[in-house]
Amino acid sequence: MASLNHSTVIIFIFERLTDQPELQVLLFILFLGIYVVTVVGNLGMILLIAIGPQLQSPMYYFLSNLSFVNLCYSSAITPKLLVNFIGDKNIISYNGCMTQLFFFCFFIVSECYMLAAMAYDRYVAICRPLLYNVIMSPRVCSFLVTGVYTMGTFTTLVNLSCMVRLSFCGPNIIKHYFYDIIPLLKLSCSSTYLNELLLMVLGIFNVFLTTAAIFISYAFILTSILHIQSAEGRSKAFSTCSSHLAAVGIFYGIIIFMYLKPPSNSSMTQEKLASIFYTTVIPMLNPLIYSLRNKDVKNVLKKIMRGTIFSKSM
Repeated sequence: MASLNHSTVIIFIFERLTDQPELQVLLFILFLGIYVVTVVGNLGMILLIAIGPQLQSPMYYFLSNLSFVNLCYSSAITPKLLVNFIGDKNIISYNGCMTQLFFFCFFIVSECYMLAAMAYDRYVAICRPLLYNVIMSPRVCSFLVTGVYTMGTFTTLVNLSCMVRLSFCGPNIIKHYFYDIIPLLKLSCSSTYLNELLLMVLGIFNVFLTTAAIFISYAFILTSILHIQSAEGRSKAFSTCSSHLAAVGIFYGIIIFMYLKPPSNSSMTQEKLASIFYTTVIPMLNPLIYSLRNKDVKNVLKKIMRGTIFSKSM
């Protein structure tokens, strides 16, 4: 039965992370634990920012959206991975593949731009502190977040529109544990030159644009910090950026490794290992990075534990 996409393959089969049956249960427990921490951490961060009076600022508005993005793209991948650990067959339908691809691409690109928006916010806070509330008004913050999700939507729709034009005549075994573009291109019986070119161009464009915004922001931030006279002031200014810098370094390092190289030079084993980090580990680490290194978040959490926030609201 041919699909509307001129494809004779209507289901795909994922490879497992390991072929050793005795490791399946252990990996299931490991990734279930990671996913639980991811959900609790990101959802907890969103709730803390929503109810914490001292967290009602542009920085935490962006952080709340980053937690939302992390939660969503992890949820687009991890539950299916967990089912595959304990299921007999790692099967997904063609439509399921396209749905997973849409959400994965949308949220992964959105995170790139969200990190860039957060870098701009830090630039304004450190380099233009007296005008911070004016420049980073609620309208501007909403505009930036809308732009983040717009770029995610645009990139995803362009990639998806080219992907659905491909024909898949068999084999249907995806050498990956989730639906990603590069492994699927290897299964197509159509020419994938345009898809590979588009993937490279969009990847370079998105990574260059966002990293340029981040580098420029931090160049001005570094200049401003060096002009601060007191060591305590410089330390305080740098500490407001350290969590964001850690998140940026981990995320972009893996993305550049994954996508900014020719697909023909890709090792599937390396890609699987890198994918584990940005689909499961990074969404877990981000809320930990921002909460453990942020006094305001820890103070709100302590107040909630003591019940003072809820007692005041009542």
